Amino acid sequence: MKLYMHPASTTCRPVMQFIADNKIPVEEQVVDLFKGEHHGEAYRRVNPNRLVPLLEDGDFRLSESATILRYLAETINSPAYPKDLRKRAKVDEMLDWFNSNFYRDWGYGLVYPQVFPQHKRAEAAAQSATVAWGLDKSKHWLQVLNDHWLGASKTYVAGELSIADYFGIGLVTAGELIHCDFKPYPNIARWIAAMKARPSYADVYKVFNGFVESTKSQEFARI
Repeated sequence: MKLYMHPASTTCRPVMQFIADNKIPVEEQVVDLFKGEHHGEAYRRVNPNRLVPLLEDGDFRLSESATILRYLAETINSPAYPKDLRKRAKVDEMLDWFNSNFYRDWGYGLVYPQVFPQHKRAEAAAQSATVAWGLDKSKHWLQVLNDHWLGASKTYVAGELSIADYFGIGLVTAGELIHCDFKPYPNIARWIAAMKARPSYADVYKVFNGFVESTKSQEFARI
């Protein structure tokens, strides 16, 4: 198997960490996002979405991070994607919640418009309104994650370690690019610490952490 990826990518890191933690034999091929390699004709032929990650297993390809995690977990029969119908449904629920509710406002409303030029609105008023909306909505979603999904008793979002934790931590830590403070959300802070203690986290997130360091001097609207 081959994973087309970039180590700074929010949606690549969950897949990379799951692969590393489980020692799955997957070749990783970097697609240089910062040089625009994902927009080149060669990569377009591999993935017309022009996005990463993309998993290639022989002539079979998958282009969505959460689905790649499901596929890999099934491939190795991992308990991180449980067989029990109700436990699996809770994992799927969390994957969908992170992807469709949380990430929309957190990533594309708050973080990315402030970090990446291609996501910044052309007019100052539109940019300000987008970020203000993203900030307000993100506070709501973080409170839901803190109080409802995690609560005071759960280490992991679906009860036991699952691919939803790998996926969610990649999305939530994107907030480190604008230096968000998770102390007001103690259950989230506890969950982040647990995922950062996983054996492969430091290595997988090394490039991303360097990216975070590079934005330290900038001013952001943030949590």
